[in-house]
This record gives sequence, C-alpha cells and structure tokens, in this order.
Amino acid sequence: MDKLRNYDVSFSGLKTGKHVFRFEIDKEFFQLFDTEQEFTNPEISVDVLLDKHSTFLEFDIRVNGKVELVCDITNENFHHSIENEIRVLVKFGEEYDDSEEDVITIPSSDHAFNVAQLIYENVALSIPMKKISPNVSDEDLAILEKFSPKQNDQEEGHESDPRWDALKNLKNKN
Repeated sequence: MDKLRNYDVSFSGLKTGKHVFRFEIDKEFFQLFDTEQEFTNPEISVDVLLDKHSTFLEFDIRVNGKVELVCDITNENFHHSIENEIRVLVKFGEEYDDSEEDVITIPSSDHAFNVAQLIYENVALSIPMKKISPNVSDEDLAILEKFSPKQNDQEEGHESDPRWDALKNLKNKN
C-alpha cells in the first residue's frame, strides 16, 4: 500500500476551485495490483482534474497513451492507443463507501484521496475485448470467416419442449 501513496491527491491545503495533477503510468504501476494484465509495455499519461467544492470533490480522470496487445488472429504484438475518461464525485461521511457507481464516500477526517484504483479501472476499461491488429489483411479475415462456425437463425429439426410452450402460452394470455 505504501507504493500506492504516490497516487494520493492531497486536497486539504487547496483552495476551492479547479486543480490539475499529472501522473505517468508504466508497467511498474500495474505490478502494484495483484492481477494479470492483457497488455504489456504501457506508456500512459493520466490527467487528474480536481474541482474542489466546500462539501464535496469532483474528479475527472483522463488516460491517454498506448499499450502493446497480442492480436487474437495472428498472435503478433501490436500497439493500441487508449483514451478514456471517468468522472467520480467524492463526498464526505462517516466511513469509506464505494457502493454507488459514480459516488465515493470518504471519512471526513481524510486529507487526501488515492486515485490509483480509479486509474487502473480507467485503463482496464480502455482495452478492447477483441484484439485485432491493424496489420491483419482482408485475406486473413476472409479465411477466418470461411472456417468459423456458422450460426443459423433457427436450428433445423429443433423441436420445442412442451413445458416451455405451455409457459409461453401463459405469457401470451396476459
């Protein structure tokens, strides 16, 4: 946890208004978390915009950079640009609570807010599910499509289960 302190944004001495913090993220940052990454060689800059109000804080966290991914088709490495932004409202209360999606409650006695987890999530959300290199040729895609399993809209010879048909009839009567 001590290494994550580098990502604390201290707000106690700041005036009300907007403030900017900048972080440079590389593979060492992601090694602080106990999860395996789908990417390598991250080169990411993070801009944390803090809008301090008298009773709450607004964080706007923007990530911009590139990571190296492995293509799902060719198994070759390629660079992928990432750009993402999340907004979080931080309010003060009795204890830490992050059960709401865009609102985090921190104890009133805190003087800093750690943005490491939010940065991590922001980058993770920027990684596409399908990792296809821009160098994949149309010919490779055509071959892949040719040998991919086909899904029919309705399977031939499919007989319906009478129990489900009875339930569907009940639904249609209402």
